[in-house]
Amino acid sequence: MKSAFTCFLFVLLFTSRLLFAQNGKIKWWNPETATFPVIEGQAWPKELKSPYDRLPARAEKQVREPVWDLAGMPSGLMLRFRANSSEISVRYVVSGQHALPHMPATGVSGVDLYALSNDGDWLWCAAKYAFGDTITFDFKNLNPNDNYHKKGREYRLFLPLYNKIKWLEIGTPEKAEFTPLAVRPDKPVVVYGTSIAQGACASRPGMAWTSILGRKLDRPLINLAFSGNGMLENKLINMISEIDAKMYVLDCLPNMTIRPEDPDSDLTIEDVYKRILASVHTLREKRPSVPIVLAAHAGYTDGDINPQSRHFYMEVNETLEKAYAALKSEGIKELYMIPKEDFKQDTETMVDGTHPNDLGMMRYAEGYEKHIRIILHEETGAFSTTKPLTQMRELYNYDWEARHREILELNKKSVPTNVIIGNSITHFWGGMPKGPRAVGEDSWMDTFGKNARNLGYGWDRIENVLWRVHHGELDGDPISRIFVNIGTNNLHLNTDDEIVEGWRLLIKAIKYRQPKAQITMLGIYPRRAQEARVEKLNKKLALLTGGTNVDYLDPGKVFLQKDGKIDESLFSDGLHPNAKGYSVLGKAIKSFVK
Repeated sequence: MKSAFTCFLFVLLFTSRLLFAQNGKIKWWNPETATFPVIEGQAWPKELKSPYDRLPARAEKQVREPVWDLAGMPSGLMLRFRANSSEISVRYVVSGQHALPHMPATGVSGVDLYALSNDGDWLWCAAKYAFGDTITFDFKNLNPNDNYHKKGREYRLFLPLYNKIKWLEIGTPEKAEFTPLAVRPDKPVVVYGTSIAQGACASRPGMAWTSILGRKLDRPLINLAFSGNGMLENKLINMISEIDAKMYVLDCLPNMTIRPEDPDSDLTIEDVYKRILASVHTLREKRPSVPIVLAAHAGYTDGDINPQSRHFYMEVNETLEKAYAALKSEGIKELYMIPKEDFKQDTETMVDGTHPNDLGMMRYAEGYEKHIRIILHEETGAFSTTKPLTQMRELYNYDWEARHREILELNKKSVPTNVIIGNSITHFWGGMPKGPRAVGEDSWMDTFGKNARNLGYGWDRIENVLWRVHHGELDGDPISRIFVNIGTNNLHLNTDDEIVEGWRLLIKAIKYRQPKAQITMLGIYPRRAQEARVEKLNKKLALLTGGTNVDYLDPGKVFLQKDGKIDESLFSDGLHPNAKGYSVLGKAIKSFVK
């Protein structure tokens, strides 16, 4: 009787969901219908046999059968979208078993939803889920908006780690706003590895160390890890070299150990040495300047109590050190190695002594982040001003991400003479790319000239500019002059010391990317009721520029009256200059531009 009642409830639930969809109360979106690339984490999106594959169709005849089979599992793939709904549903069908003996269904076959606040902070979304012929994840009671606008927030959906997707749909109420987002334009970090990098044994897809690292760096990451089959094979290395990457990570040693209990293995320690050398040589030949990271074997967490069966991994680590030394002695540049100790695996971090649990995955990600930030010169600090973040505080007048993409496209077409970085005060002055309004177009042209680029974004803070610098807005050919005016939007959130430290990191990031540019830090412009604090802060900025060997200018003094208060006739709201104010400001900067 109990079983029949349970069956009745299941049928009732399924029917109600079906009627809900049929009545038009929920709209479904299938990523396969998108007219632009939306599945992030794929290196060959135009060459796929199936929509969620990780290798191109031609690989089926080039790689070993197990590798090709594993490449159909969407580990590391992600979908981005915006929505302002309090409910989001995901339904899909997979082809394999839902769980593994040492890994739950939520990790093997589940999806994982993260949101970004409009200030760029990560938020995780819990779901009610059911694993059946069709798997469903229902996210309810979501806070659909922050305090800035009613356009919603960005979401990122991480796909299953160890199962193939036959089809997938995302649903929101029909009256809610839902916008698929294109794959980001950044060059990806490419990881070639083993089951550990594929995601075993994370409790959910977002807890795979590659997913954690992608969020920490806020960069696309391509996961080319194949469980039990990360062997530094030449055919795969050649394919990987086709990818225009930000960095290559080779983390294959856990599959290349020479085990005592397997004396008949075809792989020898000399083979391991040769494959490391060959892999680096191939990548360096095809991609001369892209950083290559070699990862040591992180060991086994039961090694101290079972040394006979576990300590053999030390041999491959010694071999890696030997190969690394040989490659460096050849003069190979941009080659790095992460030692075992930096992954900090211990007795609490693995499920079976080999595969990390969520804590172990976090330790892996932290070890990688520490090294990668140094390699890519993307330093961060303890204060919010030193942690690079996106933002989506202004959507009515323009789209922050779209403006970033537009600037990157403009940079590909031409190199500006002058670049002016800032917030809405800069954004709404004038110049290209055009904002929703230009209050002082004539004074902009008179001050900076035709070949100037406006890198001002409404609502931007220091940490947002730091993100933009890390993500390519100053990359490329030399720029003559860079002017930076940022910090006024940090005044209500940060102390003076936190703002100064943010400036310090920002100056360092700019100087690395444009070492020949004349960099000028512009003091924060005075604003209503904060004139005294701004004056104090600008003195600290002047001292900082002296210590960092960049120029300093305080043109905002032209906005002040004799009593130290702003001249309200030069402003529209006590913060943003009007046309007359921009004209006065431009005259104070113009001679410095010349």
